[in-house]
Amino acid sequence: MVGESGSALVTVAHGTRRTSGNEVAREITERAAERLGVPGTAAYVELCDPLLSDVAASAEQPLVVVPLLLSTGFHVRTDLPEAVAEASVPVALGGSFGPDPLLAQAQVARLLEAGAEPGQRVVLVAAGSSDPDATRDQLGAVALLARAWDGQVDLAVLSGRGPRIAEVVRPGDAVSPYLLSPGFFSERVATEAPDCLVADVIGAHEHVVELVVQRATALGLAPA
Repeated sequence: MVGESGSALVTVAHGTRRTSGNEVAREITERAAERLGVPGTAAYVELCDPLLSDVAASAEQPLVVVPLLLSTGFHVRTDLPEAVAEASVPVALGGSFGPDPLLAQAQVARLLEAGAEPGQRVVLVAAGSSDPDATRDQLGAVALLARAWDGQVDLAVLSGRGPRIAEVVRPGDAVSPYLLSPGFFSERVATEAPDCLVADVIGAHEHVVELVVQRATALGLAPA
């Protein structure tokens, strides 16, 4: 854990070639940093600058790094620790962003915004992974969303381990993309569930900003 004062907030998202997707991480970071009263930088694993490795290498003050990656996997276990390993300042690195009740609450808000009705069956669609820990996290997210939605929620994935959309989704279902940002995966969800109500991605919801603040505080970043 880094010291409580003089630290900066860094978030790290996967990164995409689509500007709109990367802007979500920047907005979340800006709002969380403003609440904490500290400098904030949105970094990425790949496909977009600044990369986390570059932010860590050039840092001149301690960093608190909050991953915006929704599930445990290779990035969280390997890529992120390697990216901050050469930093010359203290770095407190958090774990995966999900599952978390605040994310589930944000998903409920997106479902209601899209017109989903209470009690309507929901399918949570995750990007997917071959990592069993990621599958565990996705099932945890399903359980949290079912509790927050107070109804049936099932899992579908776009890749890796688990059932595909065509195997799970039925006409009339509501679909909740377990994705932080718009991009390739969110477009696939809409394409593969044409007869369903598809909610927006989680995005820069106020609950997401609150979760970043909570995670950063737990890692030792005290509000200024």
